[in-house]
Parts: sequence; structure tokens; C-alpha cells
Amino acid sequence: MQNTNFSRIIDQSNNIIFGFISSTWRSKSISLLSILTGYFLFANFITKFISEGKNELVMVPIIILFIEFIIRIKPSSKSRNFKFWLVIDKVRIGSTYAVILEAFKLGS
Repeated sequence: MQNTNFSRIIDQSNNIIFGFISSTWRSKSISLLSILTGYFLFANFITKFISEGKNELVMVPIIILFIEFIIRIKPSSKSRNFKFWLVIDKVRIGSTYAVILEAFKLGS
């Protein structure tokens, strides 16, 4: 098959959709553990500061800045720090899930 724009789009979409299935067990387990670690840490972190009720206005911007900082420092995929960044990014995804789930639990 020729390497056309359409074939590249199909290959990239297959990689995005089915990339998790074709990856190794090591990368799957590291990704899952990173997401669950991010959820666990931020769920406890958020619950502690919500129950205290005095640091909410300070902690929300800090959490947002932390998440934006992780997004903006993405190294190139050829960098040796890229795998470490992937783990940190999965922790960010887990923390975002914890924040959203906590908001639904509070009804806001």
C-alpha cells in the first residue's frame, strides 16, 4: 500500500484507538497504576482540604497551575524523559478524574 495522506490518517487513528491493546503488559500496568495513583492522591488531597474549608481558594488555583504545568512541559517523543512525562501525565489524568468525581459527589 502506498504511503498517502489517507493511509497515514488511518494508521494514526488505529494507533490511537487500538494502541492500548497492542502495547506491552509493562506499559499497560504502568499506565493503570499511574492513573490509580493520581486518583488516590488527589481524592485524599481534595477531601482533606474540603473538610477543613479554609484553604479552598488557594488550593484550586494551585491544582490548576499544576495541571497546566504538566501539559506545557511535554518533551519530544525522542527525549529520554518522555516515559517519565507519560507517567506524570497519567497521574494528571487520574487527578482530573478525582476532581470531577468529587464535584459530582458534592452535587456542584
